[in-house]
Amino acid sequence: MKGFAQQQLGDLLVELKYISAEQLQEALRYQKDKSREGSRILLGQALFELGFCTEEIITRALAHKAGIPFMSLQQHQINSAAANLIEPELALRYNALPIGFENNKLLVALKHPSDIIAVDDLRIITGYEIKPVIVPDSELTAAIEQFVRSTMEVEQEEEEIPEELTVTEGAEIRPAVQLANQILHQAVRSSASDVHIEPLEKGMRVRMRIDGVLHEVMQQHRRMHPPLITRLKVMAGMDIAERRLPQDGRMTMKIDNRTVDIRAATLPSAYGEKISLRILDRDARLLTLEEIGFPQDQLAKYRQIMHLPYGFILVTGPTGSGKSTTLYATLAVLNSIDKHIITLEDPVERRMDGINQIQINLKAGLTFASGLRAIVRNDPDVIMVGEIRDHESARIAVESALTGHLVLATLHTSDAAGAITRLSDMGVEPYLTASSVVGVVAQRLVRLLCPYCREKETIPIDDLLANVPDFPLEKGEKTVTLYRPKGCIRCNNTGYKGRTGVYELLIFSENIRRLTLERRSAQEIQEAAVQEGMVTLRRDGLNKVKRGLTSLEEVIRVIV
Repeated sequence: MKGFAQQQLGDLLVELKYISAEQLQEALRYQKDKSREGSRILLGQALFELGFCTEEIITRALAHKAGIPFMSLQQHQINSAAANLIEPELALRYNALPIGFENNKLLVALKHPSDIIAVDDLRIITGYEIKPVIVPDSELTAAIEQFVRSTMEVEQEEEEIPEELTVTEGAEIRPAVQLANQILHQAVRSSASDVHIEPLEKGMRVRMRIDGVLHEVMQQHRRMHPPLITRLKVMAGMDIAERRLPQDGRMTMKIDNRTVDIRAATLPSAYGEKISLRILDRDARLLTLEEIGFPQDQLAKYRQIMHLPYGFILVTGPTGSGKSTTLYATLAVLNSIDKHIITLEDPVERRMDGINQIQINLKAGLTFASGLRAIVRNDPDVIMVGEIRDHESARIAVESALTGHLVLATLHTSDAAGAITRLSDMGVEPYLTASSVVGVVAQRLVRLLCPYCREKETIPIDDLLANVPDFPLEKGEKTVTLYRPKGCIRCNNTGYKGRTGVYELLIFSENIRRLTLERRSAQEIQEAAVQEGMVTLRRDGLNKVKRGLTSLEEVIRVIV
């Protein structure tokens, strides 16, 4: 086709009939709007985000335009002999990965195939003539990450490593140092929230919690366990001689130019010490209320109560349900020169400029209750309490809300209505709860379907309602289109990539306050709230299933 090399991507896609001229104009407008908001994106990304083109189609068009072969790593098996011709550092530096051989030439997937310097360097280093190929960006990124992880395997020493190690020996055994670094690097690159290193009868297992689900990433010989635990305990400032009692520690590291706080906790088990690492990325961007998954209608109501001059707002859910992220996103909106904001946390997970954040210190006597008493004497406008744990902290928080402060706090309950009865169980009188609480948010986190490999499935309504009778349907619908996970190189073959929140917002109306004063059950309060327009957790989850964000199986897994 004449003139492809000189054509712009948009015109090329129109000529190849991948998109229409109208869709191109809409994508260009979308690109300009994003630029005005401060987010510069390429036209290909705009087309992908609008759903007009898949990443593969855009990449094929770019390859056609540049006259370079296109390949998908989903269909092309990476040749390990070819990949190992370069070091991981070079793969990361050049965004390139050798994937095979063809006619005595080395096939190299390049993010920037026109980078002559990278091609020349790779030719000199590998000793092969280079044939550049173009693959989808997300596939190349995932393949390079897997290559880097696989080439960081630790070479274990032939001789047995003694069970008893001194501080110096534990720190200097190279395989343990290497293995510790490998695990931490892999955890950060995989966006894992937790790492579990567990001794087994005949080996050692490493598991990582990614998107809320545990995955086994490594098994090592039993002899690697003692030096690895010693190494991590040294890094976290723990006593390496104490193996019989649980210990806590922390460390701060720079990994891939990101500052990462790591909390470590050991636990003696039948086969040795288990260690858990909580990964907190200090440089991760703070998510906004819109980005965490709040439905627009609920978000509008939440914004109304969070801007009240005083009141008590509770965010509830189990551990790992994203409560802290919601509170930080709320504080980011409230943070301004004219508001004095103080937080009380254990630990301080994210540092925010302009906000006074206090770390709980039980050894020094600084508890949630004593900290709250001190905070109210410091003229705050907004108080955030990491967790309501006992009667005293609950009572002080409620009283602070009644005396002119906006109080935000978390509580462990299964739904929003359950927070009311939970406060009563803690000894807070119903009249105080009814007077102080303005709203309760309950939330969960569900995994998002990988946008590159999700599979469409059309289901008859009768079959769907037989299994999920409360599925939200439009009038006159005969079939429903849902999506299922498949798995590809980009999502590590899980079918899911990333997470979003599922929310339930209970606004304290006059009717809800009356039911609270009457000590009605959580079930009755929830039914009254639904009649007033509250969207339950399950309903919000099913709405996200219908929009294709997640799968029905995932919502059922997370929400009973």
